[in-house]
Amino acid sequence: MPRPSSRISGIVPSGKDGWEVHFAAWTRKEAGEDIIVLSVGDHDFDTPAQTIEACVTAVRASNHHYTPLPGLPRLRKAMAAASTACSGVATNPDQVIATPGGQAALYAAVQAVLDQGDHAIVVAPYYATYPNTFSAAGADFTVVETPAEDGFQPRAADIRAALRPNTRAILINTPNNPTGAVYSRQRLEELAHICREHDLWLLSDEVYWTLGGGEHISPRALPGMAERTLVINSMSKSHGMTGWRMGWLTGPEEMISLLTNLNLVTTYGLPAFISIACAEALENGYGVKAIAERYAARRTVVVDAMRGMDNVTVRGSEGGMYVMLDISALEPDDEKFAWALLDKEKVGVMPGSSFGEAAAGHIRVSLCQPEAVLLEAALRLRRFASTYRREAA
Repeated sequence: MPRPSSRISGIVPSGKDGWEVHFAAWTRKEAGEDIIVLSVGDHDFDTPAQTIEACVTAVRASNHHYTPLPGLPRLRKAMAAASTACSGVATNPDQVIATPGGQAALYAAVQAVLDQGDHAIVVAPYYATYPNTFSAAGADFTVVETPAEDGFQPRAADIRAALRPNTRAILINTPNNPTGAVYSRQRLEELAHICREHDLWLLSDEVYWTLGGGEHISPRALPGMAERTLVINSMSKSHGMTGWRMGWLTGPEEMISLLTNLNLVTTYGLPAFISIACAEALENGYGVKAIAERYAARRTVVVDAMRGMDNVTVRGSEGGMYVMLDISALEPDDEKFAWALLDKEKVGVMPGSSFGEAAAGHIRVSLCQPEAVLLEAALRLRRFASTYRREAA
């Protein structure tokens, strides 16, 4: 075939991507093995019935046609209200644009603020798609690690050290995937100061904002930040709608207006019936409280079950859908540990190094299983850790 563009061939570098353990666990479970898969962040429950019915009603009402590029007015109004609740900043519909999922919102944000050759800073541990989203824009980036012993909180000094003359943006994620860390107000204020001082954009991934362990603090609400912050959001986690592919981006009106042009040449709008169902879900909060309570309960169960385990330490794990375990005292090679756990105890987890060097020596445990299954997995992990210690001695 003719040569593909360097843009498309360079998005995902060749080699391992860290997800091999997950794919092996899933394959073995599908083949009938008693595998507990705790390596993926997809709900183990369905979308709330009210949302499903809203979509069915919308389909039957002939909502099958093109929609406005930035989203249906009703949807944008509901997203603006959600952004107001998320950030604490009064938001109008012209400050939001609907996207097909949170990843598309992230892609739009990166495309909006970075030209080819520009530089960005990515705070790690990070969601797996972050580096390649910058690669797709032809931008350079530096990963700034957050120390596990500091609760995976970002350090302003480390971010300052990574600045370059062509740095245009910083990308953060709080509550964080994979660590579950919730960035403190002090650390966010320090980041905001850097952004104001160096005239930078702050890209803030807040898709887990309803699943935090306390008050959610959006950097958009800090002084001087509303005009330089783009907030990535999604209905996937908060409303139990991972497969519906609906997210949104919040930012200054001028930027949102420009991003409408990006939708012109990418999505050309979103499905009307899904948009209507999502608007109704946002307006009525379908599932939000129950989902947040479910994950809070699961987090407590798992963290309590892990406490006191020899040579295993809980890190971060304040919010989101994951618990991060430091297993470096047992095995510094987290991938080796994850493979051995899968082979000997049939529990699939994600090696922490899949999300950046800051999470090396850790494993990420998903909370997307019922409490009884999570407790069984904790028992298997405790047994395995004890055995692993004896074998390593």
